[in-house]
Amino acid sequence: MKKVNRKRMNDEAGFNVWRSYSDIMSGLLLLFVLIMAVCLMEAQKNYNDKLAEQASRVQTQTELAQTQDELNQRESELQQKTTSLSDLQAALEKQADELEKSRKQITQQESELEASQAQVAQQESELEARDTALAASQQQLDLSQQQLDDANALMKAQQKKIDQIVGVKADLISSLNEEFRKQKIAVNIDSQTGAIVLDSNVLFAWGESNLTEDGEEILAQVLPVYCNVLLSDEYSDYVAEVIIDGYTDSSGDYLTNLSLSQSRSYAVAEYLLSNSGGFLTKKQNKELAEKLTANGRSQSSLILDENGNEDADASRRVEIKFRLKDEEMISELSQIITDTQNQTQQAETEGGA
Repeated sequence: MKKVNRKRMNDEAGFNVWRSYSDIMSGLLLLFVLIMAVCLMEAQKNYNDKLAEQASRVQTQTELAQTQDELNQRESELQQKTTSLSDLQAALEKQADELEKSRKQITQQESELEASQAQVAQQESELEARDTALAASQQQLDLSQQQLDDANALMKAQQKKIDQIVGVKADLISSLNEEFRKQKIAVNIDSQTGAIVLDSNVLFAWGESNLTEDGEEILAQVLPVYCNVLLSDEYSDYVAEVIIDGYTDSSGDYLTNLSLSQSRSYAVAEYLLSNSGGFLTKKQNKELAEKLTANGRSQSSLILDENGNEDADASRRVEIKFRLKDEEMISELSQIITDTQNQTQQAETEGGA
């Protein structure tokens, strides 16, 4: 029995060993399977990771390619923009040059404008001065115009009288010529003044102031005709003066010739007054005494020949002439006209300036 138990014990001990071994081996196999599963899982994971990484790399490469294309496109655009910027820079530089030129032109124009403004200011100042001068000239012109109007009014008021005086003088000279012609007395009557000239060589002896017989005869012919016309009712109211002027030549001194010429004119005047009662009325004699004057002119107003030399015989003479009452007025009016014309011309000159 003991042997059987021992054997059973040995068998059980052997079975237990194999059983343990089997368990160990099963455990190892299980561990191996587990390890293999883990390895497979790790490998699967790694594979999946690699696939994912590869896909990611492919995607990344695609994205990189797209990015590279975009970069290339952007680089192309950048180059275009750089070119545009270069062109723009050149254009800006050109515009800057033009702007600088324009600025210089503007500066020059401003300078010219300032100069022009200064010139305009000066011209305005000159214009104001001219306006002031023009206003003064206009005032002077108005005054001159008023004076001219006054002078014209005066001339118009006196025109009829002047015409009458001129007509009277012309008629008087014509009547003298006509009367001398009727009396068949040859005398030269000045057509402008109505004066007659008598030769002193016939009236007086050399250096003398007493009338010769021939002289008295000539005066007896000339004076009645001359005085009758001047003192006639037609002309006596117009005659202001009957004048006898004596003249000598240039031989001798002035005072001697003045005395001689005066004495000769007095001699003629004395003869006239002494004999006027035979050919003039009492009224005419009174008028003659009031109007008669005798003057010595010495050697003034010498008569010259055609060569400009003194004609001594012609210079020794006695002139009988008349002056109308209003000849002073005519002379005054002539002076007024002259002064008015001068003032008008001066006003026009000042106004034109």
